[in-house]
Amino acid sequence: MNAPATSAARTAAVAATMDRVKAIEREQGVTRPTLDAILTEMLELAGHEALFPHAEFPPPPEGQKGSQRYLLQEDPDGRFAIYLLALNPGNSSKPHDHTTWAVITAVEGQELNRVYRRTDDASVPGKATLELVREVMVEPGRGIAFMPNDIHSIHTSGIQPTRHLHVYGLALEKLDARQGFDPDAGTVQPYNKAFMTPTANR
Repeated sequence: MNAPATSAARTAAVAATMDRVKAIEREQGVTRPTLDAILTEMLELAGHEALFPHAEFPPPPEGQKGSQRYLLQEDPDGRFAIYLLALNPGNSSKPHDHTTWAVITAVEGQELNRVYRRTDDASVPGKATLELVREVMVEPGRGIAFMPNDIHSIHTSGIQPTRHLHVYGLALEKLDARQGFDPDAGTVQPYNKAFMTPTANR
């Protein structure tokens, strides 16, 4: 399939998936069973690896930290945004929340997700303590879903870059209340301002 045909097929597949995602949320609300149903839809989309070729969605230059984030679709009001994130091995993020629901699936590569629980009462500004609850390896055929207040960090290792699909109930750029945590220092700060990189359109 040539590049224009791949792009057209990808646009159609993403749009059809997002129509189903929106219908699920509209009919069921935001619950963990809802997110499980959305995860099923996203696993199906991520299984079409040929729609998301490495040449069109490269990670940052070899050896460079961080991710390259590509916007695939977003509603005009900023709701229901889907991105492809491409990362090199050796990357990790600070633990963070989203303040909206989120579902992550893999087109290629492995990404370890560490899921945390906040253990303090948030009464001291800028301070927070976390407890590790579980670890989930996001890879082809296996994803993870988060409620708005869930906290996680991501970690890539090995030698293979990752291409993962992230879908959110609200676009990342609009999530001004997101929090980023430093478990070692016991601190918390606004995530978008401190840690988030710009999004590329696709």
